Amino acid sequence: MPISLHHIVIDAHDLPALARFWAEVLRWRILSEREREVVIGPDETAPVGICFMPVTDRKVVKNRLHLDLTSAAEDREAEIERILALGARRADVGQTGDESWTVLADPEGNEFCVVRPKETLIG
Repeated sequence: MPISLHHIVIDAHDLPALARFWAEVLRWRILSEREREVVIGPDETAPVGICFMPVTDRKVVKNRLHLDLTSAAEDREAEIERILALGARRADVGQTGDESWTVLADPEGNEFCVVRPKETLIG
């Protein structure tokens, strides 16, 4: 069997809270919750999930890896507002203002983007 992606792992101080935030953002659910690991995904049979693991150190620099989220073009602004209402905040990582994405940070400061759908970038 070839290698495949199993989980994306996000370090967290408050595993249950950050897992709930991301489950709500993605409209996923908590699949497994242990003291030192919380896993979310669309369902138990999904090929990839997100796993939250504990850390004690604070995040101090921009992520070297981040998630890009997208939605239908007509829903993009409403989705950004929904995510902000869940506890995200806008983040400045040096954008010029002309980007086709919006940078946000989750409640623990991990940056992610809401990008325009691919079909709006063609042409």
